[in-house]
Amino acid sequence: MKTTISQNSEALCPRLPASCGLSTTHMKKSLIAILHVGYWFVYLLLAMIMMYAVSSSGSLSETVGEEVIATAFFFMVLLPAVVTFYTFYLVLFPRYFGRKQFGLAFLIGGLVSVGTTLLGFAILGTFFYPECVAEMDLPGFLFFVSIVSFFNLLGGVVAFVLQGFSTWFEEVKIKEALQEKNHAMELALVKSQLDPHFLFNTINNIDVLILKDADEASDYLNRLSDIMRFMLYETKTETIALSREVAYIEKYIALQKIRTANETYVDFRLIGSPAGRVIAPMVFIPFIENAFKHTTNKKVERAIRIELEVMSEAVRMSCVNRLDPSRNPPVAKGGLGNELIRKRLELLYPGKHHLEVRNELNEYHVNLLITT
Repeated sequence: MKTTISQNSEALCPRLPASCGLSTTHMKKSLIAILHVGYWFVYLLLAMIMMYAVSSSGSLSETVGEEVIATAFFFMVLLPAVVTFYTFYLVLFPRYFGRKQFGLAFLIGGLVSVGTTLLGFAILGTFFYPECVAEMDLPGFLFFVSIVSFFNLLGGVVAFVLQGFSTWFEEVKIKEALQEKNHAMELALVKSQLDPHFLFNTINNIDVLILKDADEASDYLNRLSDIMRFMLYETKTETIALSREVAYIEKYIALQKIRTANETYVDFRLIGSPAGRVIAPMVFIPFIENAFKHTTNKKVERAIRIELEVMSEAVRMSCVNRLDPSRNPPVAKGGLGNELIRKRLELLYPGKHHLEVRNELNEYHVNLLITT
């Protein structure tokens, strides 16, 4: 049974109120709508002025009449302008802007503009005023199509600008929201790194171990010191060597295993070499911390199974821990909740990670793939 909400953890900070997101979305839609209305208002105003100037021409008004001019304007000017503008806005910008294929976008937009202009001519000549269209000479026809297509391409540029502004506005809001969540995640991460329960239990276990084996106790104390140094100093950078992250995980597991005499309690496997690879600090450890916090029976063989595979262009982590079906999973009082972990991954590796969390056969599975 798959689940999207972790039974091993709980988000530490409240979500932003839904009204905030709705307010931002409404504001964005209103602003974009105002820009569109403003553009078409200016366009129609200029077009009406030009149509008035043309219709005021004595020779033209006597030849075709104002009604013909208005109909021709709609099918051969306004319709191609609308189709071209929203082709740029809704199709060409999303498809080609990210790839920076501007030449191809304007070529396709130009073909759309010419095609809709010719279609307008065909509609006008077939259903409305065939005699007027038939009387138009070829040079005048080509000149008209060229002028209309040119101004439609200018409209396409405006569409690109408006869509670019819309995209920029949305990205700014997303970055602001992510930054706010990142601050909350950083606070939660600090709390997780300085978990007093982990430190208290580890120090107590080392204290007991001193009476049994002073050398081994000294070794564990050095590992604890290394973990503290890692958490306090090395996690402040954007990336660290993957080998350092692996070393931290190994030391963390070793310190956790002091609490049980079961040597097969944890099965940790490293596949591949982490040499020369980098990773964001502490992207794997929150899942491992949760596995230790919520594995109730420390006498079971391979109660926690962790596998870290280093591939040519990605790093994969699998963490499985057994759950006691007779007990409800306790609420985590420290550590990163799944919602925070997901948001942090989205911030660090947008479009470059895949996280799957599921509860299956009394086992909690976490699979994380990061493309490096």
